[in-house]
Amino acid sequence: MGQPQQPDGTEGEKPPLRVGMVGYAFMGAAHSQGWRTVGRVFDLPLRPVLAAICGRDGAAVRAAADRHGWAAAETDWRDLVARDDVDLVDICTPGDSHAEIALAALAAGKHVLCEKPLANTVEEAEAMVEAAEAARANGRLAMVGFNYRRLPATALARSMVAEGRLGTLRHVRVTYLQDWLVDPGFPLTWRLSKEHAGSGALGDLGAHIVDLAQYLAGERLAGVSAITETFVRERPLPEGPTSGLSAVSAGGTGAVTVDDAALFTGRFTSGALASFEATRYATGRKNALRIELNGERGSLAFDLERLNELSYHDGTEPGAHAGFRRILVTEPDHPYLDAWWPPGHGLGYEHSFVHQARDLVHAIAAGRTPEPSFADGLQVQRVLAAVEESAQKNSVYTPTAV
Repeated sequence: MGQPQQPDGTEGEKPPLRVGMVGYAFMGAAHSQGWRTVGRVFDLPLRPVLAAICGRDGAAVRAAADRHGWAAAETDWRDLVARDDVDLVDICTPGDSHAEIALAALAAGKHVLCEKPLANTVEEAEAMVEAAEAARANGRLAMVGFNYRRLPATALARSMVAEGRLGTLRHVRVTYLQDWLVDPGFPLTWRLSKEHAGSGALGDLGAHIVDLAQYLAGERLAGVSAITETFVRERPLPEGPTSGLSAVSAGGTGAVTVDDAALFTGRFTSGALASFEATRYATGRKNALRIELNGERGSLAFDLERLNELSYHDGTEPGAHAGFRRILVTEPDHPYLDAWWPPGHGLGYEHSFVHQARDLVHAIAAGRTPEPSFADGLQVQRVLAAVEESAQKNSVYTPTAV
């Protein structure tokens, strides 16, 4: 069924959803790709418009606007929030500014999409949830951006678990391994400052795997036990302004104030066990996220470096020919894939942000609370806080004399 005809015989445009984005670096580029592409791929009830982008460096944000297709550029996020031509504020900044921007945007009557983790503290996240609930009563919606939910393979895995293909869940194992801090000469950045990032590998990588594990399992973690470590505690200061990164030593270095690695075990509300590993010190691993779910009737495994595939074992089959098999998640009846390419033509990392934009646009048009909600983000924040608390209690290590 086509769009309604205007008096001149042309098809009328769908109502716009005018987006303003704060932040233009790595995640800003990924979100820009999603907003720029989503309306060209999916049939949407609203038409995303890239209204304005914001960053503190005027020349750099203007270049980002030109590169990614944003109509205007701002250097103060308050000016972006105040714009009449912005309906939704997309927050792609470090965690220390998430709460302030989100609270202001919701108070100004905007929808909000906020990158993960939702905030740097549980208290900030609680304030964001309270504001989102108040805004919901006025028709304004808020979502936190856990993009790995939007891969076709993970969405398929969730539906298989929900259908009972694994039976009662017994054990979940999740790892997220990177190596970008292995070199002790790598400079200090905002991601290594607790003030700006909240935590290190725990918040950056651990937030993803906590959310993904709970999403796929369909239940929440009820308790954790953890250890964390910071392997390199002083790093060279980067070139250029370093205000607020950390205390500066005489040698031109600054203190690393977050964890480099976090290991923790957990128990789901059903009693199923889980183990988590998040590290930036796995030499040779670039973005190695892997999750395996084991149940009484079968198992599922997903590897981000093979993101168009699921590994599935049906434990009800006769042992003579049972085993793990590959599911190539590229069929048109798989999640999201009816709008993309013929079977066998895989998607990539950037498509998760296209799907994220798609789902948010549909939720806004329907007046439905999007998932994951700010409340979901708060629950992940509480798990991260529990991990930090447990790690502090478990921090004393006394080697036994040989």
